[in-house]
Amino acid sequence: MLSNTGSARRSILLVDRDEAFSRALQQVLGTEYSLRHEPSLSGARARFDTEYIDCVLLNLDLPGGADPSPSPVELLRTAVERTVPLPVITYSWEARGKRALEAFQEGAFDTLDQPLDVQQLKFALERACRRVALLRELTEAQRLLETGRIEGLLGNSKSMEKVSELIRKVAEVATTVLIMGESGTGKGIAAQAIHRLSERRKKPFVAFSVCNFPDSLIDDELFGHERGAFTNAGQTRRGRFEEANGGTIFIDEIGDLVLPLQSKLLRVLQERTVERLGSNVSRPVDVRVICATNRNLEKMVAEGAFREDLYFRISVVEIQLPALRERREDIPLLAEHYLRLFAMAHNKKARAFTPGFAAALARHDWPGNVRELQNVIERSVVLANGNEHLGVSDLPEELRELTISEDACVGTFHDALQGFKKELVRAALRANGGNKLKAASELGISRCYLHRMLNQFGLVEKDTDQEQENEGLSGHEGTGRIEPNSAHSGGPEMLKAS
Repeated sequence: MLSNTGSARRSILLVDRDEAFSRALQQVLGTEYSLRHEPSLSGARARFDTEYIDCVLLNLDLPGGADPSPSPVELLRTAVERTVPLPVITYSWEARGKRALEAFQEGAFDTLDQPLDVQQLKFALERACRRVALLRELTEAQRLLETGRIEGLLGNSKSMEKVSELIRKVAEVATTVLIMGESGTGKGIAAQAIHRLSERRKKPFVAFSVCNFPDSLIDDELFGHERGAFTNAGQTRRGRFEEANGGTIFIDEIGDLVLPLQSKLLRVLQERTVERLGSNVSRPVDVRVICATNRNLEKMVAEGAFREDLYFRISVVEIQLPALRERREDIPLLAEHYLRLFAMAHNKKARAFTPGFAAALARHDWPGNVRELQNVIERSVVLANGNEHLGVSDLPEELRELTISEDACVGTFHDALQGFKKELVRAALRANGGNKLKAASELGISRCYLHRMLNQFGLVEKDTDQEQENEGLSGHEGTGRIEPNSAHSGGPEMLKAS
């Protein structure tokens, strides 16, 4: 979940005609706030849906109310009636008059006198930004509960919905779980989710990766040792299993565990006891075991590289995490999440993608999966030249060749998202020779929905008869193609120092 209470600049929308006042206000607020000036009431209302805003600073003395322009109070009402209400701080030369009272009744966060007291304004902005951050966190938590999503495992695809459902079911019982998937798909996050949703959530979650230690140290790391068990063993040490007692132990890269240690792990799972190195005393442990691997354990069993009895013991429930290229429809959601996360973490202005940037994300195969996407977004945010839109020049060199010429058109995130979807549709159709049935299946959507997107994006179909014929022939690729369809004034004196 995202919060704006960290080191990132808070975004304030100033609705006032006076540009000189805007410049003066930005100077007194300093670098903690990013002030965006909007002179018109109708323009401010439009920006609510296209920009990331933490607070609105509204001049109640602005004229308005003539259709289609709202009045200041109508704009206030629009802001506070949003799903996550935007806090609105109003100001007026008659702050205690009838207009201010009406603003309070409509939900204004605070109303200030003009000229504005700088310290009073900063105090009001701080409280307003903290409140909206909390509301966003609460709304996100409620959304996760209502949709059944699990924090950290973002995605609207059918495959991720199945993963989330399986995690919720298996969390209710204490059986062993084997999580499989390519590197970077989020196996550790899935293991933590199982623990958080289980009755063991208040007990320890201990993670251990087999590949991080040489074989000679894994026994000691997992099961501990007694004092004097070996050279330099100056004191007794508990292993990971004992540290996780009552909770969950997550053993990553289980496929890299050597056969002698596989035998010892099997005995621990069967007997629910551990023996430290240098001791013959069995110590009972109550630990839930979750394992993960990116290797084919069934094949390893057949080759004699992995014990069959251990495989059956750790794989009572198996969870297969899909590769990112297999759920491309989740890329926009993930990219937006990491953009906001890293922009706040590194105190950057980036808030959206250009269509060209989004297209490159859509076309890339992501061999490193979600972890690679995180890396690309963080790198782009860190190296961006202070722009609010990440563009082609912010991408790693290997992704730039996947961009499209639309990058010259800088729009909102909604614009980029639409371009993103358009590129996904094009790529799916191109990969399947224009066969809409196969393209829809690859995208995880119905053919009817695919048709609606083709119409929405202004794409016309060619070789329709041939395509329909190909869709009726099993084992043959279609030849269809798609192409774009050629169709009050005061300036600085409005501020006062405390």
